[in-house]
Amino acid sequence: MFTEETARAKVQAAEDAWNTRDPERVSLAYTPDSVWRNRDEFLTGRAEIREFLSRKWAKEQDYRLRKELWTFGGDRIAVRFQYEWHDADGQWWRSYGNELWEFADDGLMRRREASINDLRIDEADRRILGGREPRELPLA
Repeated sequence: MFTEETARAKVQAAEDAWNTRDPERVSLAYTPDSVWRNRDEFLTGRAEIREFLSRKWAKEQDYRLRKELWTFGGDRIAVRFQYEWHDADGQWWRSYGNELWEFADDGLMRRREASINDLRIDEADRRILGGREPRELPLA
C-alpha cells in the first residue's frame, strides 16, 4: 500500500495535524472504530480519541511534536517521535516514543499503538522551538 514517499507524507501529515492540538481535526484521521493503546490507556472510536486528546493537551501545555518515519510495509507504518511540553507548574518535559500504525483501505488509521517515556528537562534544554527542526531525531 505505501511507498517511501507516501509513508513519509503520511507521517508529516500526522505531525502537522497533532501540532494543531485540535482534537476534532486529529480524530478525523482515524476510522470511526479505531483502536488505540497510548501508554497504559486503551481507547476505541473517535469519541474516546477526541476526549483523550482534549485531556492530553489540557495537561501538556505548549506541546510541539516531531515524528520520523522508521519503517513501513503493506498497510503499516512505524514511527519514532519526540515532543516537548510543560505542565501547569512550568516544568518542561521531553517525551520519546514509538508508534505502530495500521491503516484501512480508505487511508484512515484503524490501529495505533504508542509506547512513550517522559524526561524532565530544563527550559534551556528545549530543542523543538516551533520552527522546522531537522527530521533526524536525536536519541537523547
